[in-house]
Order: sequence, then structure tokens, then C-alpha cells
Amino acid sequence: METHKQLTIGLFGFGVVGEGLYKVLQQTPSLKASIKKVCIKNPAKKRNAPDSLFTTEKDELLFDKDINVIVEVIDNADAAFEIISTALRNGKAVVSASKKMIAEHLPEILKLQKETGLPFLCEAAACASIPVIRNLEEYYDNDLLHSIKAIVNGSTNFILTKMFEDKLDFTSALLLAQQLGFAESNPKLDVEGYDAVNKWSILLNHAYGIVVHPDKILFTGIQNIQLSDAVVAGEKHFDIKLIAQAQKLGNGKVAAFVLPQFVKLNDPLSFVKNEYNGVVIESGFADKQFFYGKGAGSFPTASAVLSDIAALRYDYHYEYKKLYHHTPHELTSDYYLKVYLSFDDWKYIPREKFEWIEEWHADSERKYLVGVLHFHHLAEANWWKENNTSLILTPDPIIDNLDIIHLKKRSLELAGII
Repeated sequence: METHKQLTIGLFGFGVVGEGLYKVLQQTPSLKASIKKVCIKNPAKKRNAPDSLFTTEKDELLFDKDINVIVEVIDNADAAFEIISTALRNGKAVVSASKKMIAEHLPEILKLQKETGLPFLCEAAACASIPVIRNLEEYYDNDLLHSIKAIVNGSTNFILTKMFEDKLDFTSALLLAQQLGFAESNPKLDVEGYDAVNKWSILLNHAYGIVVHPDKILFTGIQNIQLSDAVVAGEKHFDIKLIAQAQKLGNGKVAAFVLPQFVKLNDPLSFVKNEYNGVVIESGFADKQFFYGKGAGSFPTASAVLSDIAALRYDYHYEYKKLYHHTPHELTSDYYLKVYLSFDDWKYIPREKFEWIEEWHADSERKYLVGVLHFHHLAEANWWKENNTSLILTPDPIIDNLDIIHLKKRSLELAGII
């Protein structure tokens, strides 16, 4: 594509994001981008656009010689993968917002990009309006990227905000999120962390060159968080957020997970409320940088799609520098986590798995402890998700192996044992 080439778009999906994009493109004629055809599932549904724009035949878009860009914003991951594969093989650039599809098919998508030499852009798949993928690609060199911590799901963040600020219980907060359109009618994907871990597997690739299926990342959502946990957090001057985190350890490997976490009130992510997303990136010389913006909704997501479409005028590609030009990092499971655990009955808690327990409250109806355990005790079993147990990481939860030896030695010194 030459610079400023006219972009003729075939759009798949005309829901919240697709319609948002249609409206935004009408307001930005300078982009030289127009939608020629929109493929939809249900032709009977009333839409705010001319009937002649729509078809139910995907091949009308995929095999149209005039269409040089396919934009895919549907919610069926298998259908989306078939669409983008056919589009790339037919010489069309692709813009996608389907995080589940990208997360589950990342190796194949990378291979297709290499084979065809065509751009595949997906800024809208990670944090809607926040340009985090482009920044990870262009701005941060692999060797200097210490850590990335983020709130990547607007629905769960909205629910947690309501639990904290309005003292709603989980069920009432979820209902409100659904009424306002921030949570799906089947909220499991948001609430149980599936949406967040899909986004995280995409961002790990752009941050560290790690290509990992979301099934291989430790995650849970906010489904087990109790109002009593919010009370404890308040007493300790913390917020609770669902945090996606990746951090480089002393051995050069990367620890990564998506778990609820206590957040200090002066942490930038503590300021991220309701349906907003936030990303904190820490690197060698830039120190901490904080990105903040809407993580859901029609226009915020459409704005990211629009940004990718605009970049195609300059034949912009992701170079995947961390994957192809550096030695990609590896995920590790060899480290410790400091956790808060609340539960109804001690018998369900494997106390022998903890390196140490530094705080426990066993007298109240809802018991809790704060302790340190090895990552594999969480990765290899589900005891911490069952029997009404709630696990929340403490602030700065990752303890490297070298650190744990020093901490153990120090505690023995303090106890006068050595």
C-alpha cells in the first residue's frame, strides 16, 4: 500500500463497535477510508445505515477485489479466525478487535503475517481506547522493560468500584453493570477473568515476545471476592482490583498472571475506577509510565480500530521486535507470592503449603490469613477457588527465589535462632 492510499473496507459485525466505527468514519473524511460492505448474521435486525450496505454472505467481502482492508469486530472466535485467515491469504490487510480469537490462535496469526507480508493490527483487542500495543511495539525496548501491570477489564473494575464506593455486594454490583451495558448478559467471561487473560496473552507477546495460550496463564476473576474482603482492604488502606501483571525476575525470566490484588491508595491503578482501564509500565530509564482511558464502549473501542485503519495508510506493520529481533523471554513458575486468603473453615486451607504465615484472624465468622507460598501451589491445584475461599494478592506480591532465602534468614535472625 502506498502512503495515503484510499482504503476500501469490508466490515464484519455491526454491533456496538461496528456501528461506532461506521459513525466515526462518517465524521472523518480526511482518512480516505470508506466502508463498502458490512457482513452481518441477522438481516432482519433494524440498523442505522442503508440496507444496501449489508449482506449475510462473507465471500462478498473476502473475494471483492476493490476491498483492501477487512475489519473484524464479531464475537465468534472461530468464525473470526476463518475470516482473518481468508482475508490475509487474499491479499487484504486486517484490523481485528477479537481478543479471544487472537489469544487462542496467536501462533497461526504470526505465521500468516510472515507468509503474506500483510499487516494484522489489533489495538482494540487489548485496552480499547488506550494505545498500549503500539507503545509496547515502538517505545519500549525488551531489555529495559521491567514490568507491566494493568486493569484490562472494564466490567470487573466497575463492579469492584461499586463494592468499594457504594458498599454494594457482588451480586447487586454485577446486576447494575449489566443494566448499564458494561457486562455481558452472560457475565462469566468478564467476571471469572477469561476476557482479561485473553488480553494479557496478547500483551505478553508485544511486551516480551512471549507466545502463550491463555490456558497456560494462571488467572481467576472477582467471582469469589466478598464484601468482608473490601472491609479488610479498607482497614489496611488498600483498594481491590483485578490486576494483570508481568514482571521480569532476577534470572531474566518473566512471572505473569491475572489475579485480584490489593492496591495501595497512592498506586496509579487505584485511581482507575468504573469502566476505565489503566496500564503502568516500568522500564529501565523511563521509570513508571501510566496510561489511562476507557476500556469499553462503542466509541472508545471504535477509536482504536480507527487508529489502526489510519496506520494502514502508511503500510504500518507490527514488527514483533521482542519476538524476532531479540531473544524472546520465557514464562517461569519458579517464584513465590504473598497472598491474602479469606475463608469459612480452616479445614479447606492447606497450611502446610505456606512458607510462612505472618497474619491470621481465626476468631471472626469469616477468617483470613496473609502468607507466602510458591506459585506452583496455586498453578497445580484449585483449592484457592473452592469452598467459598477468596484469594487476593498483596501489593508487590512477587518474591523472587533469592529474596525468599534472604527473608527466611532475616526472620530466623530476628527470632534469635541463628
